[in-house]
Amino acid sequence: MTEFYSLKGEVAVVTGGGSGIGMETVKRFAQAGAKVVIADLQNANELANEIDGVYVKTDVTDEQQVKLLMQSAIDAYGKLDIVVNNAGVFADYKKLSETSEKDFDFCFAVNTKGVAWGIKHAEPVMSEGGRIINTASSAATHGVISLSSYVASKYSVIGLTKTAALELAGKKIRVNCICPTTVDTPMAHEDDGEFLIEGEKTMVPLGRICQPEEVAALVHFLAARDCDFINGQAILIDGGMSAGTSEPAFEKMIRQ
Repeated sequence: MTEFYSLKGEVAVVTGGGSGIGMETVKRFAQAGAKVVIADLQNANELANEIDGVYVKTDVTDEQQVKLLMQSAIDAYGKLDIVVNNAGVFADYKKLSETSEKDFDFCFAVNTKGVAWGIKHAEPVMSEGGRIINTASSAATHGVISLSSYVASKYSVIGLTKTAALELAGKKIRVNCICPTTVDTPMAHEDDGEFLIEGEKTMVPLGRICQPEEVAALVHFLAARDCDFINGQAILIDGGMSAGTSEPAFEKMIRQ
């Protein structure tokens, strides 16, 4: 019997793999049979030992470190099949009028350039038929109050994804990105973040925010060979928020 969505014999690199979406993706990949290289600035040796994987301390803003990260997968396991460019940051909650050049540089260095370097340096060492999955955001499809630098950097991820999907198709390397709404991770609960979480719970028809393991399931789906005709897509995982105004949000508006 065919084992659906198996990753047996596959080698994956996951950036930002030490917590949140990345950590859940690492665990899920390992359960599906993959060997995983975990990249993060924070120490993830304990997680690497748990899944019999490898941890490589990596700053994705440093192109050379990202190049060495991809080579580390080759050195450890002899090949590279899957890359998840997941590392991400935001620069506090600020109106655009309050946002500095430093804020934009910070978000673009990690969220945009980090993805670009991941794609650039995965491709030369990646097996034919490889898969690259980038973490964008539902904020890459609309504006979000007080997150201009983050939103702009995530819009760029969709553009990078679609461009790379065209350029790498000759090697049968598929490139897609995921666009979740707020995910229940430490970053979402930073100072002043709760007001956005409560707002999303009203706007999302399912009435809650996304869990990291739910995002990891979508990443796994895109990484599997079962999905070899999905390419160049930005896939929303938003509990139905993009479908329209939720009933609670609509009722709140008409009561005002």
